[in-house]
Amino acid sequence: MIYFDKVTKIYPDNCVALSNISFFVGKGEFVSIVGRSGAGKSTLLRLLLSEEKPTKGDVIFEDINITKMSYGYLPYYRRRMGVIYQDYRLLPQKTVFENVAFTLEIFGKADSEIRRTVPQALELVGILDKANNFPHQLSGGEQQRAVMARAIISQPKVLLADEPTGDLDVYTTKEIMKLFLKINQLGTAVILATHNREIVNTIQKRVIVLEKGKIIRDEQKGRYYL
Repeated sequence: MIYFDKVTKIYPDNCVALSNISFFVGKGEFVSIVGRSGAGKSTLLRLLLSEEKPTKGDVIFEDINITKMSYGYLPYYRRRMGVIYQDYRLLPQKTVFENVAFTLEIFGKADSEIRRTVPQALELVGILDKANNFPHQLSGGEQQRAVMARAIISQPKVLLADEPTGDLDVYTTKEIMKLFLKINQLGTAVILATHNREIVNTIQKRVIVLEKGKIIRDEQKGRYYL
């Protein structure tokens, strides 16, 4: 489903973020991208989101060569993906329900579909009872659950998560990871960028290890060790 073909990313200051990396992610797969800070994890996700272009190589998503994709097609392309960030990025003036519904509103979905599907997403992540709360009324874990509901509401083919548990305590982190696994079991591919060793070693899914922009290991049911 996703293919990085000899991808290199060099920033203007001649900083090499990624160096000639190639890998494939299959439909419905769960992959952890790990490595120390600066290894290239976030750059990899930005390339997949087409927030940046590679210096060399191609990034393929299903039938689309992202590297050659026109700017006008970008919004339609990103509808196939859900994104989860460490800093939540919830709209503070909107309730949890409204934050999740906002994605569907942008896509032009009917009000009847929004009223039906938003509660389903909130129930899946365990915060249906917080639907009318504002972000500042939620704990960190609840905010991240709201972000997850927003990310999956459009039924994306792949869920991208960039350090989604960085600000959470150990217990909440474990609960969030259970949700990621549950979403993956429902058929959504998950690409998780993290430096949390315990998470990676507990879930026992595929692990790609980056070091100085290069893939140094790619293992099924891998562990995080450098």
